[in-house]
Amino acid sequence: MKNRKPSFRFEIDNFSEKKANVISSKTFESSGCEWFFAVFPKGDRLADGHLSLYLQVANDTTLQPGWKRSINFYFVFLNQSGKELYKTGLGQNSFCAENPAWGFQKALPLSKFQEEGFLEKDKLIIEVYINGGEVEDVSNKKKTVDINGFQVFASQVTKVGKIFTEHPDIALDFKPTKQEVKTAYMNVLLRVIKTLNKPPKSLSETRLNKASSELSELMNVGFKLDWLKLKLDEVTLERKKPDADGSKVQQLEERVKHLELKLDEVNESRTQQVEERVKKLELKLHQASFSKSLSDDANEYRAQQVEERVTNLELMEVGFKLASLNTKLDEFSLERKKTDEKRGKNLALMELRLNTKLGDLERKTSYDTSVFDSRIEQMEKYGMGLRFKLESLITKLDEISKERKKADDADGYLVQKHEESIKNIEMMISQVKVELDKKKDKTSDDGFLLVD
Repeated sequence: MKNRKPSFRFEIDNFSEKKANVISSKTFESSGCEWFFAVFPKGDRLADGHLSLYLQVANDTTLQPGWKRSINFYFVFLNQSGKELYKTGLGQNSFCAENPAWGFQKALPLSKFQEEGFLEKDKLIIEVYINGGEVEDVSNKKKTVDINGFQVFASQVTKVGKIFTEHPDIALDFKPTKQEVKTAYMNVLLRVIKTLNKPPKSLSETRLNKASSELSELMNVGFKLDWLKLKLDEVTLERKKPDADGSKVQQLEERVKHLELKLDEVNESRTQQVEERVKKLELKLHQASFSKSLSDDANEYRAQQVEERVTNLELMEVGFKLASLNTKLDEFSLERKKTDEKRGKNLALMELRLNTKLGDLERKTSYDTSVFDSRIEQMEKYGMGLRFKLESLITKLDEISKERKKADDADGYLVQKHEESIKNIEMMISQVKVELDKKKDKTSDDGFLLVD
């Protein structure tokens, strides 16, 4: 791959000073097709700080409707000394009227060009390498024809018909029945035959190994290909034969003579042909410039459409997220409402239970208070009874004392003793009354029932 020549080499001087949004290369030819590529030094609208690079069909407006080109390609960035700065990945694309340009939107970060020594003398070289590129007529290829049970494209009818004519029993033992599978295997067979019909010396060992593997697979599914296997062996053997030195020298001498004769003939008309070719190239360049102008307008319109589509997709995504969020909020509100209802029921039930307990407590308190009041009333009656008895006793003692005094005035000692007894009794009564009042107050403060 390193020794392979590029399909085209584009040199850009004073790269950092370019003010244009796009720099287009000259039109070049590769594999029978005309191309050019466009460089966006500052990137296109969606490049996000990267250099953009696209390969484009040069004469897409002059091709027949339904044209298509399937190719593999990649770009290589070099400095003035030929040092490789960057290599893109492999692009595998089908160019058509709807998509005449493909490439790399984010090929290389623009920050790289700010690094010291990245570019020598501010010169950027871009090489493109292209594989394939033959123009296909899609409208005709989509039409299929039945050949011995195989659906083949119109462009393949002659080749497939020749195979069945020369080898009528080739597919007698073919196993697959699905039409898509049969068509795919027929395409593989045509590819192997095409490979083996090339000059043996032009085939690499890798390509021959692949052809051998594909041939084995075709024989495994039922194709009778002994004749093709012999062809493969012959090509492999011929490729390994060395050239005889004498024969090779003779061929070279004859070829030199032939070229000398041809050169003499060509020299006479060479000047005229060069002039005609220059005129054609000038006309072609004018047409290409006009085509490029149209292509730039088309690219600008396509870029705008892509940008609008991206914006619409982003808006759709935001709308979807908002709808999803609203749904989740509704679900949360409903769940919150159910939770609140459940909590309200629980609170109501708790309130009912508390009211019931409070009623029981009030009834019990009322009962205890009434009992306590009744007991106090009993104690007061009991105290009054004691007072009455004491007063009666005092009165009786007074009467006895008077009678005793009258009877025995001389017995002063006994009277004095009785008086002292009376005083002691009065003190005891006062103490009992005080203790009774204290117990009454204490019973009222503690809130319990006093029992005799």
